[in-house]
Amino acid sequence: MEAKQTITKSYEDYDNVLFDKTQALIGIIIIIGLIIFGTYLNSLKVSLPMHLFAGVSMGYILSRGRFGFAGGVKRLVVRGEGTLTKALLAMVLVTLIVTFGLQWLAAQNGAVPSFSALEGQTVIPGTQNVVFANIGTILGGILFGVGMMFSGGCASGTLTDMGEGEGRAWLTIVFFVIGSLPGEWARAVLDKQRIGKIGVQAYLPDTFGYFGALAISILGLAIIYYLTLKYEKRRRDKGTSAEPFGDWESFEKAIPAENTTISMKEKLYHKLFIERWTFMRTGLLLAFVWIFILVSQEKAWGVTSAFSHLGAYVANLIGIEFTNPKLVEIAEGAASNGLLMDGGTIRNFGLIIGAVIAFLLAGRFKWNASFTGKDSLYFIIGGLLMGFGARLAKGCNAGALYSAISTFSISGWIFLVAMTIGGLIGLKFFAGKACTLPKLK
Repeated sequence: MEAKQTITKSYEDYDNVLFDKTQALIGIIIIIGLIIFGTYLNSLKVSLPMHLFAGVSMGYILSRGRFGFAGGVKRLVVRGEGTLTKALLAMVLVTLIVTFGLQWLAAQNGAVPSFSALEGQTVIPGTQNVVFANIGTILGGILFGVGMMFSGGCASGTLTDMGEGEGRAWLTIVFFVIGSLPGEWARAVLDKQRIGKIGVQAYLPDTFGYFGALAISILGLAIIYYLTLKYEKRRRDKGTSAEPFGDWESFEKAIPAENTTISMKEKLYHKLFIERWTFMRTGLLLAFVWIFILVSQEKAWGVTSAFSHLGAYVANLIGIEFTNPKLVEIAEGAASNGLLMDGGTIRNFGLIIGAVIAFLLAGRFKWNASFTGKDSLYFIIGGLLMGFGARLAKGCNAGALYSAISTFSISGWIFLVAMTIGGLIGLKFFAGKACTLPKLK
């Protein structure tokens, strides 16, 4: 009852902004523009509109739920409650089950994992994420974890924040891209060293069969779920946990049915475009888009490979030449394909625009650059660490963690542990030093 009273009173403060016709109109115009742009992309390559659709959908979903991978660690530690962590686990569970069926069927029809496929052989969808995990995966994951705490979000989270008007994200992304190419170079060099050859490339169904791989993966999720519950209980017992919805803005909450000051039409608009989605709903919707990408592209979702492509494209424009074979390969690909022909770049662009649309339709879009010079330094370092770390580890939370685990690659679990360690390091040793690093209770 107390919560409802708070919602009713504070909601009135948002009435003047709630139905911002100008922002809503701009959002509709952007949607129309996306349809036109998608038609143009289709004339270039039929798969490109699918990337655009997936990106826009993800950006919209992530913004409506204020959802991000970095929060799986940060929110749990800072607030002492694991609603986001548990939603992430549910999301992975859904994609694991669907991937299990798709990959099993492909294998029955003669497809083989990407890493063992010969020319002309059909590849099992998603096995492109079954990569060799070595010291680079561990170090890259740790660096990425620290960086995402400094910057206030991971790769997909940074793109979403850009669309929401967060100035820190625009600063972060520049240095994220800058850090990506050195990360590619470091991984290429490391893989040739003796220490870089120590590691594992394991596709769980090869060892345990598809049912065994699914069972082991679900067991891993169950262990994390159990640990999350234990940690939540410990924080509650200490009195240092927060309410799951305690950080919601008043206007993000549902309008009480007994509120008679707001019309039914306005309530409907609020329900459709403004009311914040729960983490669980957001995670499940995101899982469906992930499945869409896997089915339509026969590859799983990734974000940061496109950053290397973008970095190489810019390097080509300003006349920078590379000698490292890996960087030469990336630069040549960027030169021949440009940006519009790169599906990952289009998807990342769509992710930003999806977030823009979500905030415009909600009447809440505004530019936010309220941070200090010291904060900026943390964003810059965070971007560099994430860019370098992601490419050193061959992916970020989207590709190296979520997609890898969902496609039964052992590398995903290794990256998860490393990224978590990095996130905890960032929180413990730098808490309170930047606006993205709150003091711990």
